[in-house]
Amino acid sequence: MGGLSETVLERSVLRQMKYRREEVLNSAGVEGGCAILAFPGREPCCVCCRQAVAAKEGDLALLIVHCANELAASGAEPVAMTLGLMLPTDLEEGRLRTLSLEAEQAASRLKVQIAGVHAAASGAVLEPVATVTGQGKQEVTLRGARPGDEVVVSKWIGLEGTALLAKWHYGSLLDRYPAYFLEEAKGFDRFQSILPEARIAARYGASQMQDVSEGGIFAALWDFAERGGFGLSVDLKKLPIRQETVEVCEHLGRNPYELLSGGCLLAAAADGQGLADALNEAGVPACVVGKVTSGHGRLLWMDGEARYLNRPKTDEIYKG
Repeated sequence: MGGLSETVLERSVLRQMKYRREEVLNSAGVEGGCAILAFPGREPCCVCCRQAVAAKEGDLALLIVHCANELAASGAEPVAMTLGLMLPTDLEEGRLRTLSLEAEQAASRLKVQIAGVHAAASGAVLEPVATVTGQGKQEVTLRGARPGDEVVVSKWIGLEGTALLAKWHYGSLLDRYPAYFLEEAKGFDRFQSILPEARIAARYGASQMQDVSEGGIFAALWDFAERGGFGLSVDLKKLPIRQETVEVCEHLGRNPYELLSGGCLLAAAADGQGLADALNEAGVPACVVGKVTSGHGRLLWMDGEARYLNRPKTDEIYKG
């Protein structure tokens, strides 16, 4: 379930994509979710593509936010999105209208235009499948993190996964926790957008940024280091996490470090503490959690003991 492994993507997908054009400055790969295009006399354009099943209310809106987050983490201002919908043959037109309205409302909140829509029906799908392709105006070019840069995390890890788990398992969680506690957890989806902190980080001189999403903070740290070809040293105790996430994950047997973390930005900067201070002053909680190191070792520290970060696993949200 979920995204394919890095190994499978490299071996069976990316290695097959061999043709190149000079206008493509950067290809979207396993670690880098956006492609950057440059045309003579024009500003560079950033493009990314996201896909998901839109079975429940809010799924399509979340997909649009994810796409915008990917663009923002690449130093781009999201401008437009095109939407593709593959629909079940028995879908009522009213449901299609609801999906369209959900997409428009989500995009308009982000100040992004839905620039095109293609919809078709197929007996091969049981639920609507949405594909969103986002285009953004490249505002800054991130140089890439270097050894000595500090690693900063915004808001909290596990936000998206916590909100979903609290909604899906509300009844069983209510046997252990008060309603107000769970309502707060369910409301974590209000933190989904990372556009405000990405803009601040870009202006402050962030060297590299990443949207923390599927696979949680552990997957994001791995991809972050893979993309830059460097090592990491991260203090697990400094990773910001809400108590609601701790409690929900403990009760349901999930690892919060490998749980959907949309709404959390991972960034590197020469003056990470200065960046964290700037974010906090703007009302976005942030803290320094570690450093970029030379070599390829990715170390996680806990009470003076280190262990190596492993390759990303299937997200905890998909556990039964």
